[in-house]
Amino acid sequence: MSANNHAQPGPPLIAGLLLAAGGGRRLGGRPKALLPYRGRPLVENAVRVLREAGCGPVHVVLGASAAEVRERADLAGCVVVDNPDWAQGMGSSLRVGLASLAGTGARAALVSLVDQPGIGPAAVARVLAAYRSPASLVAAAYDGERGHPVLFGADRWADIAATATGDKGARVHLARHAEELMLVECADIAEAFDIDTPPDLARLL
Repeated sequence: MSANNHAQPGPPLIAGLLLAAGGGRRLGGRPKALLPYRGRPLVENAVRVLREAGCGPVHVVLGASAAEVRERADLAGCVVVDNPDWAQGMGSSLRVGLASLAGTGARAALVSLVDQPGIGPAAVARVLAAYRSPASLVAAAYDGERGHPVLFGADRWADIAATATGDKGARVHLARHAEELMLVECADIAEAFDIDTPPDLARLL
């Protein structure tokens, strides 16, 4: 039997980039990655969602209590990177995460937040399916309002990293390229709430 030397290339490699560095300041300093959810740390749920949606590899950016998160959470198979400047805001975690993807061959990064357990694999997969090229710029929308996850084609990473400061994350890039942004409605399959304050913890039950 002869070998097939004309195998078709697989689907484009789209990395999952999970931002899980937050210190939970409004939660009394409880790191969001370690909040209990269905008997396990919240970060494990976020990783599972990315994997089930088809992301690979999955990179996880830790910050607050990083050593404790590594010890208590099962992050096997993930590329785990620490952001020593996590307290400066989401922008620094986004920069660290994008830098960690250099050389992976990923054509895009799908960025998700650890504290949004109402967003499951179906919504993430819907955003992934909108990928077209390394110039793609896609975001989930909820009743027409932009939210997470957001997909950034690799051609955009350098500019995003250069403009991601404080808690702005990729907002500067998104504002500059609003006409290129594809919104994918996900309100029918996901809820985009954040776990930010003590009353929000009821949503984890």
